[in-house]
Amino acid sequence: MSRIGKKPVIIPEGVEVTIEGGKVKVKGPLGELERVFNKDILIKKEENTISFLPQKKGAQTNALWGTYASLVNGMVEGVSKGFSRKLIIEGIGYRVQLEGRTLVLNLGFSHPVRMGMPEGIDIKVEKNKMEVSGIDKQLVGETAAVIRALKKPEPYKGKGIRYEGEVIRRKAGKKASGSA
Repeated sequence: MSRIGKKPVIIPEGVEVTIEGGKVKVKGPLGELERVFNKDILIKKEENTISFLPQKKGAQTNALWGTYASLVNGMVEGVSKGFSRKLIIEGIGYRVQLEGRTLVLNLGFSHPVRMGMPEGIDIKVEKNKMEVSGIDKQLVGETAAVIRALKKPEPYKGKGIRYEGEVIRRKAGKKASGSA
């Protein structure tokens, strides 16, 4: 039994949800999202809530039950509030700038790294911080992860790209020997 799947998803004011077969469309003030789901889980809309009922018994269906509830909840939250991930760039000479829809990162390589932004993603750059935002939770997280993977933080000086609030465990460097 899924604890997440049992809880109904509450639809906030100003958000429209339409369910046709296995396709769920969510429309809100920030935009519109749609996703196709498997027919093993029945998705029902009742007034201002969405409930999920498994049609079959089995481990696969139980796994999908909570997953689908979480995905629909993310869609509803995304079109009403949106999602964002903040990244911090640390290191001497490391900087980031935005040129139209292209992100240009100087990360200590012999060349600047240019990265095009996917549709539906907005990036705000401010000194050594950037904020990746959008209505699709999966796309925001994936884009932030791709940017972070360009130069992961290293454990000696902490140089690289990290999430805001992420703790980098530091290692002690080489010790100078006392004898000459």
